[in-house]
Amino acid sequence: MRFLVEADGGSRGNPGPAGYGAVVKDADGRVLAESAEAIGTATNNVAEYRGLIAGLESLLALGGEGASAEVRMDSKLVIEQMAGRWKIKNEGLRPLALEAGALARRLRVTWKWIPRAQNSHADRLANEAMDAAAKGLKWESTGVAASVTAPITPSAPVTPPAPATLFEAVTPSELVTPSELVTPSGTVTLSGGVAPERAESRGEDRTEGKAGTRAEGTGWMPRPTRVATSFLLLRHGETPLSVEKRFSGLGDPSLTPKGRVQAEAAALRLSREPYAVDVIVSSPLTRARQTAEAVAARTGVPVRIEQDLREADFGAWEGHTFAEIQRSWPAELAAWLGDPSVAPPGGESFAAAGQRVERARDRIIAEHEGKTVLVVSHVTPIKLLVRFALMAPPEALYRMHLDVACLSVIDYYADGPAVVRALNDTAHLG
Repeated sequence: MRFLVEADGGSRGNPGPAGYGAVVKDADGRVLAESAEAIGTATNNVAEYRGLIAGLESLLALGGEGASAEVRMDSKLVIEQMAGRWKIKNEGLRPLALEAGALARRLRVTWKWIPRAQNSHADRLANEAMDAAAKGLKWESTGVAASVTAPITPSAPVTPPAPATLFEAVTPSELVTPSELVTPSGTVTLSGGVAPERAESRGEDRTEGKAGTRAEGTGWMPRPTRVATSFLLLRHGETPLSVEKRFSGLGDPSLTPKGRVQAEAAALRLSREPYAVDVIVSSPLTRARQTAEAVAARTGVPVRIEQDLREADFGAWEGHTFAEIQRSWPAELAAWLGDPSVAPPGGESFAAAGQRVERARDRIIAEHEGKTVLVVSHVTPIKLLVRFALMAPPEALYRMHLDVACLSVIDYYADGPAVVRALNDTAHLG
């Protein structure tokens, strides 16, 4: 059975006295459940999210786990954030978005923005709740027959979760939220640095974005919906510079004999189950291409070169060790470590590298949706992809370690968050 959920919220003052309303209908538009509540002083956006949460809880109570529904709201902000196309800029909304996302992953949900005039039922309920509160009363539903408020699927009823704090409301796998945004030029990015555009209605503070991802799996992983686009992120094998722990950016060393053995070990692993590589994409640098070609030789999948997957340009620091740089460029090194927008002398900042890596990611996903893509690259691009998938701060780049020839895995879904499935896996190296 397909359900419809309509939700809304409002604030008389923004912030001011606020309330929400939500209604669940069947496919024919018959009202199955209504909910509304005054929530004290809050903003429009908070009230809208509260309405969404109430609607999803009602749906779970009616249809049970896995119920299918189209969620409709006239809040562009909430719909786009829940669909993963806009970034959550307001930290005050993040716990609500996490709670709503956790509920949505227990269902099969599609998101649809509708004009305000088409959301009149939920809007009316929100206003009724606020009117009742102004009179010192509590809102009570008068429009739903008792016969349709019982669970539609008695064998799988769900008790709506009680309101909780951020960490009580979700499991660790659910602490991933819609995160992507689009700059005015249309480039997708996961990090900051883009001024939010003016909201279209009711004071919404929103930033636009590209389609996000969905979740699939078992255990602690979210419930399945559609097939993921999987990135198998393989760092290249050993080079002379990696042996000596020297900065290796756009310099173009080849693999050492040991590095070729590592590449072959990775190729052997990736040519077997459960891996089924559909596409191989590589950085243009020799060490990455050699690693990618080893996998191509075993899988029969040709290598495509993606320029934006190259390593960061370390400029004057190329070929130097960290200790050497600390001695010769102490101030520049401190600035680089403290600010991702700062570049090494004559080089490229992590912020700039992140922009091109995101462009590459989005092109690959668009061209190979639902495929398993082997991405052969370097420390910086792989760390950036992991950081973006986790919505981690820039400082996270300094908290990850990637061995040569290691494998990391990220699944990108069309209707939920990105999921990091593995990091720095070197089981194939013995």
